[in-house]
Amino acid sequence: MLINFGIKDAIDILLVAFFLYETYLLMKKTGTIAIFLGVLAFIALWLLISQVFEMRLMGAILDKFISVGFILLVIVFQKEIREFLQALGSNKGIQVVMNLFKPKGESVDENISYIMPIVMASMDMAKRKEGALIAIQQDNPLDIYAETGEEINANISTRLIENIFFKNSPLHDGAMIIAGKKIKAASCILPVSQNHDIPKRYGLRHRSALGLSEETDAKVIIVSEETGKISLAYKGKLYSSISTEELQKLLITKS
Repeated sequence: MLINFGIKDAIDILLVAFFLYETYLLMKKTGTIAIFLGVLAFIALWLLISQVFEMRLMGAILDKFISVGFILLVIVFQKEIREFLQALGSNKGIQVVMNLFKPKGESVDENISYIMPIVMASMDMAKRKEGALIAIQQDNPLDIYAETGEEINANISTRLIENIFFKNSPLHDGAMIIAGKKIKAASCILPVSQNHDIPKRYGLRHRSALGLSEETDAKVIIVSEETGKISLAYKGKLYSSISTEELQKLLITKS
């Protein structure tokens, strides 16, 4: 079988892998990763029954489910699929392809220019015990969460971040989302973690930060209004009571 393996077969495999990867990111963005894994498991079962064991009756039944199921998925996820196709047809599509060949991580100089104002704002708010929740986009888009708040699209500055989270500000409730080295939106709603192992001393800000970090690769800063301590949620893990130096290091590091 390997003797007949050619360039077209390699391109075919790469295209399927690319499609599955982009679908995975889409499902992760919308918080429906379990559906994606379920669909993959069903397809694997269908191939096993119809192609490997050649069970005609079960294969025919599953064929019907596959055809109907595809239509149902298009109906359920029509908004997300439309956004995905729009992204492929725009400059974002080119960026996605380029990212496949781009080494991961940015240099410290590229990162520190916009991270330092965030760190300084977090430090100042911690001293005044002003609560804050800041989500910094990494590879996974946060558009679906940004749409729940007020659009800002402003350059990052320490003063602007502090003014948004000032207690009398109409935007201080909810989360700020930073993407593309800009403040994209404020007063956004984040998914709350359902993890029962979270200590009861943590409030809604910490649970929301953990919830987003479980569904995306965003780095989420929490400034506690009660204690004035700074924490960071990343990939479902909470780094609590960290110093500003530790916060800066965690934000710069791409891992």
